[in-house]
Amino acid sequence: MNKAKTSAEKSVSASSRTIALLSQLEKINLDSVAGESDHARYVTSKILHLVQSQEKTRKEMTSKGSTGIEVILSTLENTRDPQTILNILNILIEVVSVGGGRRASVLVTKGGTQILLQLLLTASKDSPPNEELMVLLHTLLAKIGPKDKKIGVKARINGALNISLNLVKHNLQNHRLVLPCLQVLRVYSTNSVNAVSLGKNGVVELMFKIIGPFSKRNTSLMKVALDTLAALLKSKTNARRAVDRGYVQVLLTIYVDWHRHDSRHRYMLIRKGVLQCIKSVTNIKLGRKSFIDANGMKILYNTSQECLAVRTLDPLVNTSSLIMRKCFPKNRLPLPTIKSAFHFQLPVIPASGPVAQLYNLPPDVDDVVDESDDNDDVETESEIETEIDDDKDQYFKNDDIETDINKLKPRQELGRPIEELKMYEQFFSELSENFQEWDLISKKPKPLVPDANLSGPIVVPTASVEHSAEANPLTKGIALKECDALLTEECNRRPVFLELPKKDNTKDSSLHQQNDQRNMLPSCQCLSQEIVKGLDRISLQSSVKNDHYYGTGCVVKKESKTSLTTLACSKPCEHVSPCGGSLFEGSSVQLGKLCCTGVDSEEEEDSRSSSSGEHVMLQVSDVSPVHDCDLYLEMVKKTKSIPEYSEVAYPDYFGHIPPPFKEPILERPYGVQRTKISQDIERLIYQNDIIDRVVYDLDNLSGSVPEEADVLKFNSKFESGNLRKVIQIRKNEYDLILNSDINSNHYHQWFYFEVSGMKTGIGYRFNIINCEKSNSQFNYGMQPLMYSVQEALHSRPCWTRVGTDICYYKNHFSRSSIAAGGQKGKSYYTITFTVTFQHKDDVCYFAYHYPYTYSTLKMHLSKLESMHNPQQIYFRQDVLCETLAGNSCPLVTITAMPESNYYEHISQFRNRPYVFLSARVHPGETNASWVMKGTLEYLMSNSPNAQCLRESYIFKIIPMLNPDGVINGNHRCSLSGEDLNRQWQNPNPDLHPTIYHAKGLLQYLAAIKRLPLVYCDYHGHSRKKNVFMYGCSIKETMWHTSVNAASCDLMEDPGYRALPKILSQTAPAFCMGSCSFVVEKSKESTARVVVWREIGVQRSYTMESTLCGCDQGKYKNSSWRMLGVYRFWTNIFSFKPWILKYSGLQIGTRELEEMGAKFCVGLLRLKRMSSPLEYNLPSSLLDIENELIESSCKVTSPTTYVLDEDEPRFLEEVDYSAESNDDQDVELADNAADYEATNQDDGLSDSDSTRILIS
Repeated sequence: MNKAKTSAEKSVSASSRTIALLSQLEKINLDSVAGESDHARYVTSKILHLVQSQEKTRKEMTSKGSTGIEVILSTLENTRDPQTILNILNILIEVVSVGGGRRASVLVTKGGTQILLQLLLTASKDSPPNEELMVLLHTLLAKIGPKDKKIGVKARINGALNISLNLVKHNLQNHRLVLPCLQVLRVYSTNSVNAVSLGKNGVVELMFKIIGPFSKRNTSLMKVALDTLAALLKSKTNARRAVDRGYVQVLLTIYVDWHRHDSRHRYMLIRKGVLQCIKSVTNIKLGRKSFIDANGMKILYNTSQECLAVRTLDPLVNTSSLIMRKCFPKNRLPLPTIKSAFHFQLPVIPASGPVAQLYNLPPDVDDVVDESDDNDDVETESEIETEIDDDKDQYFKNDDIETDINKLKPRQELGRPIEELKMYEQFFSELSENFQEWDLISKKPKPLVPDANLSGPIVVPTASVEHSAEANPLTKGIALKECDALLTEECNRRPVFLELPKKDNTKDSSLHQQNDQRNMLPSCQCLSQEIVKGLDRISLQSSVKNDHYYGTGCVVKKESKTSLTTLACSKPCEHVSPCGGSLFEGSSVQLGKLCCTGVDSEEEEDSRSSSSGEHVMLQVSDVSPVHDCDLYLEMVKKTKSIPEYSEVAYPDYFGHIPPPFKEPILERPYGVQRTKISQDIERLIYQNDIIDRVVYDLDNLSGSVPEEADVLKFNSKFESGNLRKVIQIRKNEYDLILNSDINSNHYHQWFYFEVSGMKTGIGYRFNIINCEKSNSQFNYGMQPLMYSVQEALHSRPCWTRVGTDICYYKNHFSRSSIAAGGQKGKSYYTITFTVTFQHKDDVCYFAYHYPYTYSTLKMHLSKLESMHNPQQIYFRQDVLCETLAGNSCPLVTITAMPESNYYEHISQFRNRPYVFLSARVHPGETNASWVMKGTLEYLMSNSPNAQCLRESYIFKIIPMLNPDGVINGNHRCSLSGEDLNRQWQNPNPDLHPTIYHAKGLLQYLAAIKRLPLVYCDYHGHSRKKNVFMYGCSIKETMWHTSVNAASCDLMEDPGYRALPKILSQTAPAFCMGSCSFVVEKSKESTARVVVWREIGVQRSYTMESTLCGCDQGKYKNSSWRMLGVYRFWTNIFSFKPWILKYSGLQIGTRELEEMGAKFCVGLLRLKRMSSPLEYNLPSSLLDIENELIESSCKVTSPTTYVLDEDEPRFLEEVDYSAESNDDQDVELADNAADYEATNQDDGLSDSDSTRILIS
């Protein structure tokens, strides 16, 4: 107790003593009496003693409201006594040495920088200068310099730049003085003008006199000199000077020397400093060329490989990786042109825009590689210092936000004469239908009970309900027989055709007609094992348009069909579904080597050992009732594609069932990117190891197909397919190049292709090398999707997430600035993933996301129309218009039938508010179609809520706004080569017919005063997780700008937030925190903004669904129990999990369809809340201000709003702009011991393709 009291007394005593001393010092400054220098020297020495011994004294001097710093600086400015100056400099050094950068900032705000620079200028006039004074001045300037953003300008104006440089030149052996001088030069060099000025005075050459080979002496000086040199070389003038003098080779030699001798890794920071110098000098093209000529790639590759075993050396590995990646020579894509491999002649060529530019490009201009620097010719660094007022704590300003209130205010404009809009009256027959000819019931409709002629009720899939085969009474096993051994042997020898006798099919069909009344087999159970084991391609002969197709090991021409031996099936096909019977009736099946790989060899052995009376039972879980194989083929026949596709992908034919397990978002393995980049660098260093053989090429279809057993075979010649070229790089590694959108030379992201000829137990690496987006969810746990035909034949027809070592990074391929639309140095990105196949000679399909083709939509709508109860549901499908390629754009109307044909019921029917929905304007966003599928199936279901919803609204739905883009495998554009979601302001009827007429429908509704209550356009988002909405609000837009005065008086109905709020409470995948209601200039021509601004729909939304998964709510489930279920099912499905840690679930079709259904539920709740009985919305739904404050949104790009921490940081940082110079400045310390490792740098048996031919 006494000790504590004594300590407190001493503290009070020290505090009061400090105040007293400062008061005395202040008095001395005011009096300015001669002879007071001794007194000032005494007082400052006492203050120095207190500061050195008492941390509390240091805190008090820089605390808020304290005048201690002002007194000290005033004394320093006025005194001429050398000892007093030294005392004060020591006091200030002690004050700022502890406590982080805040105390240094206090010193800067009090004008300390200017006083110190003036003192430096005065002291430099002494001859010789006072060494102790110079050491202390430079030490203090080095500490406060990083906190003063204007120190470079101040030093240049004061003439202090060359003072420090001259001190270094004349005192190279005086390390005590040189060290702080170099630290100050490092601070000065952060200003590019200063760096150029210092470079002209020989500072670069001076630095190379200080740095040198390995030595244990003066390592602190070596480290500071390297940091200073790295800062100086960021100036392109200095970098060129270093290259001209051969210093790149010198730096590499120094690095190798330190690498070899630093066996215990004690001088890692020096090695890192050398790499930073190399990194700076290689920011220019001359530096990169010099680096390559000096064999730098091989040197850094070898040294980094030797460092991999020591985790603490990762900063060296990452920096080396970044340098090599940057210096890898830029190449053009190995294509004849980066324009699409397919061409479609437009009816009208736009006068301006990217399509017009593309048509006006000179020949081969898109093949030019533009690797020039921004200022190769003349150094353009200005003497005028740019103001840098941005601070991390200041609000981020986005110039893309619309600030003109007049432009923001909705202005309802028809845009077209009412006489012209009358053409859309035909699409609103529900408003004039009197139902007099309809046999309507006169009482409230009862729930639909399907009769024997209809399919089963529509089941709305929900992610919370697991489907099981045992629980489904419709699921039955299919009895299958063995293949005849002689037939199998014959099939292996040569390709043949098997004609199935029509009588067998008739027998099978009649058998199933008898069973159909009781058991409806899912459509994917349409292939018996006997047929499947010989199945290579189904050919419906009437419409095969290709001149040839590929058999196994040879090219079989159509004309040769009649010359081939025809064999008859030796056994009747029992228990074949109607789909299978009708499919093979009157058609032929080409058999190839795949005929014996319909099942695995182990299962074949088991079947052979079994008795002849046993059958292999394939049990298939429930399939969506809207999928029908036969109907799909019929729809495909009517689909018009530019390449005139004649094949059908098996996943689209068989259909897809969501797997019974949840698929977690996977953690990124540490170091995966740098490993992949190292393997890419090996291509340059060890070029003889690269195969570099083209195995698939859309530009050269007549090219030979590889015959080797260990070479994979590829195909993408089917609807929505996208794969242009494949190059085998190594034995099990392939580079894949995607096709650009038609009439475009970019938009590469969507892929969908087929792979066959694989072996088991081998990791195949796939590199898609011409992606364009700067980041991707593949870096955040998303996996590509794979569909295995073998698994489908084993009753598991589903897309599953696969792949290991997945990452997305910038590569060494680029295109010219002209082809990139003026963007200099436009680089491509690589998606890389490794897959180990579970079945030999399988046929697998890979896709960016779950495919949903135009033919699938047409089949889906046809099934819905045939299955609905016309007494209960009003369903009409119209053709809105024809696309450029001549495909129909469906328009669907859904509502409830009126209770009777009495006037009251008809009136209620006609007066229901409209809800207008659209989707799939961007072909690559297939998740939007799956959400739309969920919406359509819910609206057509028999649940009471669905009936209530139909009775509340009339739904106008355009489920696919861009059919041509979807059909031809585009990622973003239509055949016009333009993004249709940027054409809503002024759509061209000849180039954008679907948008022109979709807008016309909305304009017609506005003209007849029937504005939709809600408009929602379904989209997919490639860089964010969860599902969220973008809406439109004047007030929220103004809140995100500096124009706050006018927004205070704005009156706006907050009802636009009600639907997103409802969805956040009802839909587990929906995240309110990711929603934004800000109107941006770059989005003014999108559907959301145009429908809000011109049509006048307040609740106009874009609903974005993630391509990856969810990291919040119900779907962020990381329990070990869930992990156990995942392990169990992955073993059954033969798919191995990649890594067991995860922070959420990847989204699947079940979750997407659930979101579509939940959207409908949200509309029902919105109706109930806005009804006259419940007109006032709950306040909790509309608490805007608090939510805006809590969410703290920032704009990270000109067009996208995301939360501050939208994505977690990687363990290994990823640099997506390797050529930038934006390194973070590092505070310099007094000696090397003060240097700490900074954040890690940026790492960085054979069978033919199995497919279906269309007739």
